[in-house]
Amino acid sequence: MSQMNINMTSALSQTLERFMRLRGIRTKSEAVRIALQEGLERSLATASKTTDFSLWIGAAKKADENPQPRFKSHSDLW
Repeated sequence: MSQMNINMTSALSQTLERFMRLRGIRTKSEAVRIALQEGLERSLATASKTTDFSLWIGAAKKADENPQPRFKSHSDLW
């Protein structure tokens, strides 16, 4: 079995610990293996399906404008 080292944020660590409690898993390494395996299986199962982005239409118009833009106009970007 190959070894992998990861750095986790505190939020990810807390989520992993919650996952361990819910599943009754005793070690972090086993929890990571299970979560990764299930995530890969889910991803591969949905890989052949097309993603519908229709709900995203107009989403940018609903967002607030940046109060402190880095560039004054579109021309300043180039």
